[in-house]
Amino acid sequence: MEPTDWSELMTRVARTRDAVSFMRMYEHFAPRLHHYLLGLGVPAARAEDLVQDAMLHAWRGARQFDPRRATLSTWLFRIARNLHIDSVRRAATAAHGDELASGDNAAVNLAQVPSPEAYADHVGLTRAIDALPALQARLVRMSFLEARSHGEIASELHMPLGSVKSSLRRAFARLQHGLTDLAA
Repeated sequence: MEPTDWSELMTRVARTRDAVSFMRMYEHFAPRLHHYLLGLGVPAARAEDLVQDAMLHAWRGARQFDPRRATLSTWLFRIARNLHIDSVRRAATAAHGDELASGDNAAVNLAQVPSPEAYADHVGLTRAIDALPALQARLVRMSFLEARSHGEIASELHMPLGSVKSSLRRAFARLQHGLTDLAA
């Protein structure tokens, strides 16, 4: 399904509370969100809860979705990531009190949560990734959208670790250049 189709389904949910459209989105995105959260190290049962919360948030906040700012997948992944960060904060507060949650240790824990959509506010990110050579595009998706480590990528693709890292550096240089061109 094309990204514009997902945006149209979300528009139907926002306008008419179209449950059929929402279920199509849920069936497509829930497993992907679950996989993403597992990649962040979230236990399976907690990941399921966060996916449910993220999709419920999407249902309730459907009118907040703006296809001009981000794709539906980016919006949903950001919701899931933010819910995960909130749960990490709550756990830190419960386990160590308010002092830890507002101190440097909490910032370090939250800084370890990868941000696969760090540049997602740029409308042209998907096009910029698609414009990369096939291997670089795959590496970017595996590293940031699937939250895989460089070592995992190297093992799965049967590549030397140094090659994965240098290919990712080149890909990000191209992405940065491509996104700068789009913003101009």
